[in-house]
Order: sequence, then C-alpha cells, then structure tokens
Amino acid sequence: MNLKLRLALLFTFFVACLLVLSSLATYFLYYNYRATIFFEEIKNEAIAYHNLSLLLKSPAGNGSDKFINSLHSNTAYVEQVVVLDYSGRLIEKAPDTLHFSISQNIIDKIKSGKEYYWVSDNNYQHVGLVLDNTKQLLLAVGYDKSGFQKLDNLKWILFSVTLGGLLVTGFFSLFFIRQVFMPLTKMSMQISKTTFQNLAHRIDVTDAKDEVNDIARNFNSVLERLNVAFEFQKSFVYHASHELRTPLATMLSQTESALERNLSEAEYKKVLASLKEDQQEMIELTNSLLLISQFDQMEKAHDWPLLRIDEVLYETMSIAKRMLPELMVNMCFGTLPESDDDFIIRGNEALLKSVFINLLKNANLYSIDHKAEITLESDGATILVHFDNKGTQLHADEKENILTPFFRGGNALKTKGYGLGLSIVYRFITIHKGTITYTPVSNDINRFTITLNKVTPAAAIIT
Repeated sequence: MNLKLRLALLFTFFVACLLVLSSLATYFLYYNYRATIFFEEIKNEAIAYHNLSLLLKSPAGNGSDKFINSLHSNTAYVEQVVVLDYSGRLIEKAPDTLHFSISQNIIDKIKSGKEYYWVSDNNYQHVGLVLDNTKQLLLAVGYDKSGFQKLDNLKWILFSVTLGGLLVTGFFSLFFIRQVFMPLTKMSMQISKTTFQNLAHRIDVTDAKDEVNDIARNFNSVLERLNVAFEFQKSFVYHASHELRTPLATMLSQTESALERNLSEAEYKKVLASLKEDQQEMIELTNSLLLISQFDQMEKAHDWPLLRIDEVLYETMSIAKRMLPELMVNMCFGTLPESDDDFIIRGNEALLKSVFINLLKNANLYSIDHKAEITLESDGATILVHFDNKGTQLHADEKENILTPFFRGGNALKTKGYGLGLSIVYRFITIHKGTITYTPVSNDINRFTITLNKVTPAAAIIT
C-alpha cells in the first residue's frame, strides 16, 4: 500500500469517526429531547383530563366544552390515566376497562418527589405526580408513536448522510492527496534519473515557498556537494596515480638498466642511492596521501587536550633544524601576551606540528634565502600565526587553487614536489576549526597566516 492510499484511508477514517460520533450524538440528543417533551405532554394531558373530570362532576359544568376541546387538540397518545387518593386507593381511571397494578415503591417515589418519571421495557412512558390542590396521586401512561416514527426517520437520515459523507470524503481525499503528492511524484521521477554519470543534473525548483521546494533545494545542495566530492575524488585518484607512476617508472628503468649492464661496485652504489631517493619520495608521497585519506576520520575527533601554541612552535622549530639544516627560522611575538592563557588552544599536537613542518618546508623550498619568519600574535578570541618567506609571489589566479591537492604554482615548477603539502595543511587546520590564507606583502614576501580559536580561561580551568 503506497503512502497516498494510506493517507487517504487515514483521513477517511478520521472523517468517518467524526461523522459517526456526530450522528450518534445527534440521535441520542434527539432521543432524550423527544422523551422529555413527551413526558411533559402526557403530564399536561393527564392534568387536563383530571381538571375536566372535576368540572363535569361539579354543579357548574359550563366550562366542560373548553376542556374537552383542549384535551382533543393535544397530539399525544395517552393510553391510561389513573387517579388515586394519597393512601393509594383508586378514585377513577380511564378507560374504564383499564386493569392496572402499581407497586408501593413507585407510590412512595411519587410522594417523595411530587413527580416521578420512568419508562417501561416496551417504551411506554409513565408519569406520576401529586396534585397540590387535592393531594391526590395522578398517574398517566403514553406511547409516543409519532415521536418514535420521527426517530426512525432521523436514524435513516443520519445513516444515509454518514454513508454519503464517507463516500464523498474517500473520493475527494484521493483526489486532493494525489494533487498534493503530484510535485513529490514529479520530483521522485527526476531523482530516479540521477546517477553517478549525471550528478550535475538538478531538480526543478519553483518560486513557491513550500516544503516540496525546500526538499528540492536541499537535494540539489546534496547533489552539489556530492558532485564536488566525486570530482575531487576523480581528480585525486588521477593525480595520485600519475605521481606514483613517475617514480615507479624511474625505478623500473634504473633497475632494468642495471640488470642489462655489468656495473662496477661504485656504479651499483650510485644506482642504489638513486633508487633509495626515489623510494623515499614514494614513501613521502604515500604518507601524504594517507594523511589526506584519513581526513574524515580525524575530523570527528573532539576530545583534544589544551596546548600552548608557542610551545608547539618552538618544538617544531627544533625538529625543522634537524630536518632542514640549511633553513634559518626566526620567531617573534606580534603582540605581547597579557596572560598565560593568550596562546592556549585545544588541538592535536602531532597534526599541528605536521602543519608547521609543511609550512617551513614550503618556505625552505621556495624562498630565495632559505629563511622563514614566524610571527605569533593574539587577536581577541583568535590566535594568528604568520609564516613569511622571501621569494617569487603567486599570481592572482593561482591563489585560489594553492590549497588544491597536486596543484603547483609557477614558482614551484623548478623544484621537486607533489603539491600536497598545503593541501594537508588546509585539512588539518580545518579539523581545528581554523583557517589558512595566503597574502603577498611588500618586498616579495609570501605570507601564510593560520588563524586558530583561542580557549577561554573558564574552559581552561574546567579542563
């Protein structure tokens, strides 16, 4: 059963419950109303009959016609009238052939309340009351034939209206739900045509501000992100394959050449040294690719410890001096810290050291004097770390792609590399909810600025 049919049946069910409850309420309200009115009618007829009887028995009987007309003008079906004295002895009855019996319990109830109403099993309605002027007991019994006929008619009318209402509701609910679901059906057909090959395809969106268009916009946003992710994946795989193929082909060529020739020990050592260099490059490339591939898993980490960014920088500078002995690194503070908490962040020390090492390697490769200047400053709720080196600056069109994997600017064409360093830096800084920007400044200075969020003193105390 599809959703449209389920909704139509559910809506019809609720309407059916409403119609049935309304019909039952109407029927029982009219049933009680009819009984109340008929009780009043037979009571009035019984009183009129008793007054007429008293008048006919009195010496002045000139008002008898008036009471007789009044009695006959009433439409109630009075079957029996009985008059008893206060002790329960019969005074008169109508019709004269009436055989009746009344329990002492009912007589007591009439005396206690002056009026008593009850209905027998055959739907005959009974009224008993005490007459104020004579203290006699008056009992009347009647059957509301006309009222029950109207009640039967009302029952069939309510049944017909309920059944008709259900049929009409079912028809229109199917019609309207189909109209409501038509945009969703159309969108579903469009979504079903979306495949890996046509992720650039978009769902139609109208100007209407409704939930269907919100879903379409969100789906288009998902497609956009998926398309970017797939394009990145394809580009990443292509460039990774290309970069891996080059050192592998070089290693294979050197190995084949060494096998085909009889080389001296010195020449073999030279070939092995070249192979070792290529292998180290492959290890570095593979490690970089692994770091990028683990970006999603690293992004979920959140329980990192508190770190002093200046201490991490000092440790990184020590590592860089061992790795890059020709590089000269100088560090200074752009703003003097007002307290020990000014340079505290929450982060992963290994990832941050990798970020700083990559930036220092970048400065060493592309600077003209193998010098790097690090400036650390605190700016409100953020910490800024500037890495400056002097060298050829990037063109405006290259700045937008500098963080893309395997992209290399014009200033890097004469140096070895894979274009992955800044991409790794960008991802690791993104994990820390920070940013990295490139800015060319005066005197051929290339500046990379890392912005990290500072930990508040309260958070540092809690931790």
